[in-house]
Amino acid sequence: MNPRAKICVKLVAEEGVGTIAAGVAKGYADVILISGHDGGTGASPLSSIKYAGLPWELGLAETQQVLVMNDLRSRVVVRTDGGFHTGRDVVVAAMLGAEEYGFGTIALIAIGCQMARQCHLNTCPVGIASQREDLRAKFPGAPDDVVTYFSHVAQEAREILAGLGYRTFDEIVGRMDLLRQADRPQKPRAQKLDLSAMVTFDPDGRPIRCMQERNDRPERTLDDHIIEDARAALDDGAPVKLCYEVRNTNRTVGTKTSGEIAYRYHTEGLPEGTIEVNLTGSAGQSLGAFLYRGMRVILRGEANDYVGKGMTGGELALMPPESAPFESHQNVIIGNTCLYGATGGMLFAAGRAGERFGVRNSGAKAVVEGVGDHGCEYMTEGVVVILGETGRNFGAGMSNGIAYVLDEKGDFPSKLNPELIAIKRVNGAQDVEILTGLIQRHVQLTGSRRGQEILKNWERYQPLFWKVAPHTAMTEEGPQTIINRHIESVRAALAMG
Repeated sequence: MNPRAKICVKLVAEEGVGTIAAGVAKGYADVILISGHDGGTGASPLSSIKYAGLPWELGLAETQQVLVMNDLRSRVVVRTDGGFHTGRDVVVAAMLGAEEYGFGTIALIAIGCQMARQCHLNTCPVGIASQREDLRAKFPGAPDDVVTYFSHVAQEAREILAGLGYRTFDEIVGRMDLLRQADRPQKPRAQKLDLSAMVTFDPDGRPIRCMQERNDRPERTLDDHIIEDARAALDDGAPVKLCYEVRNTNRTVGTKTSGEIAYRYHTEGLPEGTIEVNLTGSAGQSLGAFLYRGMRVILRGEANDYVGKGMTGGELALMPPESAPFESHQNVIIGNTCLYGATGGMLFAAGRAGERFGVRNSGAKAVVEGVGDHGCEYMTEGVVVILGETGRNFGAGMSNGIAYVLDEKGDFPSKLNPELIAIKRVNGAQDVEILTGLIQRHVQLTGSRRGQEILKNWERYQPLFWKVAPHTAMTEEGPQTIINRHIESVRAALAMG
């Protein structure tokens, strides 16, 4: 979404973390954070504080060695945290392979935290983790306290470096040979530990610290070509129509372009449909993820999971090839978990979707010709029209928004999760306007024969539609408020067509 950002992935120090870190580096993260068991919020359960995770030293040493052995260390910055207190901790972490070091709890203590472990209760006695004015008035800290503390940490680290004969941290990063296991005969249990594997690693000439500014993907993605071809639209707002072949290795198509629109035009975006991208083939995961205002993506083919994830604007339309001999509403065209967390925009799919369609949908409008289990799960806003069958557990956790479901078999009530929602037949004029308007737009963009059949025989199909909404919306004036939020946008979409 934002190629200018650096991506940090946080991993827990545990056995096998090096293998995970290698995969993260291959996935083009810029920073890998190894987090040890000693840190953590004061709101953590005592059992987690005492027993969860391993020391950062073990996780960091394994990560460093695996990255070096696979010649990946030069591509990423390694960071670590989890109970850092002193300059000595920083120096040891550097020798084990870290270039950056996180201080959390100790910095809070420097400004007066008393470790009351009430962070989650809004009763912090010194007002650090509280919104109560009477407690915030007791806050004893000042910025100078933190400055003084870190100045002492830095001074101790400088003294240790000087004692070893080094001037900069770069000279000691990854130098495990400078460490040795302490001999403590007075601690018999400690003497049983063998930590030689942490300090006897030979890099064999491979880099032992980060040598490049970013860990960017070397090959050009489809979105890089789209951005280049849509230069007129991005620079001057001139409408463009582009065509490409797409394969399932092309993931998040449209996302980087959307990020470029957001970077240049901020919250306003571009006028709807300024950049129209026509795709043919089988799209990989997350087609149109985080799609932004000004983009329209039309796919003739099929798509994998997470279509429209997090989309905030624009339009997505999917339809089978013109030569397809099957009925669209009887076949799957998109995968699972589509519209996950979407906050705006429209999705039209001439075919069925997999499970969890519209999960956490928070404002998008969609028309689809059938869904699997758990449709509209945790939905909090938006409108979903389903012109076909649904799976079980429909509407679980749905707290807002509207769904319209065509129930030709008469079994939809038995598939509903009634905990938060209720159903009734569609009969209000404004419900009909929203429903028919979205189906018309569905037909405009996808040419859906299913949609055409329903509109042509509306008198027969209207009584078969259920309206799904939260209980409170069904019993109060809520439905009218929800409908009013969506009518104008549906009218505008039809006007674009």
